[in-house]
Formats: sequence, structure tokens, C-alpha cells
Amino acid sequence: MKIPKRLAPLLDEGLIDEVIGQLMSGKEATVYVVRCGDAARCAKVYKDARQRSFRQATSYRDGRKVKSSRQARAMEKGTRYGRQVQEELWQNAEVDALFRLANAGVRVPQPYICTDGVLLMELVVDASGDVAPRLDDVDLTEARALEMHALLLNQVVRMLCAGVIHGDLSEYNILLAAEGPVIIDLPQAVDATGNNEAASMLKRDVDNLAAYFGRFAPQLLSADYGTEIWSLFEAGHLHVDVALTGRVKTTTRPVDLDGVLEELEETRLEEDARVRRQQELSAGR
Repeated sequence: MKIPKRLAPLLDEGLIDEVIGQLMSGKEATVYVVRCGDAARCAKVYKDARQRSFRQATSYRDGRKVKSSRQARAMEKGTRYGRQVQEELWQNAEVDALFRLANAGVRVPQPYICTDGVLLMELVVDASGDVAPRLDDVDLTEARALEMHALLLNQVVRMLCAGVIHGDLSEYNILLAAEGPVIIDLPQAVDATGNNEAASMLKRDVDNLAAYFGRFAPQLLSADYGTEIWSLFEAGHLHVDVALTGRVKTTTRPVDLDGVLEELEETRLEEDARVRRQQELSAGR
């Protein structure tokens, strides 16, 4: 096959020995199967921003740090240099997330190196050694769906314990490997403590899992694991072995309306007194 332009430098430098073929082309990258010595691996070639259908929404970039104020200003102004910095942040986010999650025991492809817009990583395979299918391409029984849902919820919890939220998790970016599900596609991953929309993104990821597995196990559709997981995280009680119920405790204690109105009235009176004192001081000058 014709060697993709972005892979040619990796061949020249001996980082890969052969491009076997294209595996898939998605909204942000094209993935190739390559040979490195005796091992088959993936080479993810990121598309130029103008060619991507997945835009770098501000909500995903929130909390990502740049190295200098010059880079921050360039990004705000949208200069050519600023767009280049954004591209590097976008690609590095996936690399950083993969290394962090792999070290935390989350089932993601093992990353090896990222250079010139190409991420070299593990090729995920099934029990036969073939490329692992996406979750969306597999039929499930109710029992298997419940099992897989529990496994993936644990992976989401492990990710959050490592400070990472996928941000776009669905049946389309989960592969079924020989040893179980593997989560892929993390360029939009966000910092759980640095992103203002982290809670809603976590809940959306978990709700996406419930919607998919709920096709096979409808009882999952009434659960609220996302809110439960985030509540435990905020309270500092989340850990990788936490037992989830899918239910969230709600308070049934009636609101003390009289007490609230009393506090509001006290606040109003204090503010009136402060204004009068200010006026008296101004008049006495």
C-alpha cells in the first residue's frame, strides 16, 4: 500500500518497520496497523483540525494548562501559533491520559510514543488474535450485558479515581478484547478537578453506558450510577472497589421556610443599617 505521508518519518527512523494497512478512519484520526519488529501495533494519525468533524469544544479544553502566558494569549487570539498549541494540547491530552490510566490499572491500549501527530500504541485483539470488535458490533445476552456494564462502571470509577473523565464514552469507543472491554479514543479526556463541566461529562458517559446496555437489560435504564459516582467522588468516598447501587439518597426533610425568610429579613436589615451608616459618614465630612 501507499505509505501515508505522516508515517514516512517513523519508517525512516526505524520506529516502525512496515505499514500493514488501514484499520479505520474516524472523526479525529486515521488508524493503521503497523509492524514493529515481530509485534503488530496501532499507529493513530491525527487529522488536521480543518479535516476533523469532532471540534475542540471549549468545554473539553477547560482546565488544560499551557506552558506560558504567550501560548495562552495566542490561543485566545486564534493565531496560527495559537492553533498549533491547541493541536498539541489536543494530542497530548490523549497520550497523557493513556499513560496515567494504564498506570492506574484502567483497561486502555498501552501507549508507546507520540511524535509529529502520530500516536504509536498497542493493537487490541480478540481471543483469535484478530483486531478486537467494537462493543456496538457484538450481540449480548441480558446476563452478559449486566456483566459488561458492571465491568465498565468499574473502569469509569478507576478513571475518576485517577482524575480523568473520558468525556465521549459510548459503545463506539469500547473494544471487546480477549480479556474484556478496552476503552479507546481519549483526546477529549478532561481533568476531573480542573474542568467546570466535569460532573455533567461523567454523568453523560455513565448514562451512555446505561442506554446501550439497557437495550439488553432494561433494568439498567432506571438506575442513576452517574450521580451516585460523582457524589461519592465529591465526598471523598470513591475508591476502585466501591459497591455501587445505582440509587441516590434524597433528603425528605421539609424546608424550614419560616427560618429562611427570617434569615433573609435579618440580612436586609443589616444591609439597610450599613447603608445608613455610610450615608451618615458621608454627610458628616
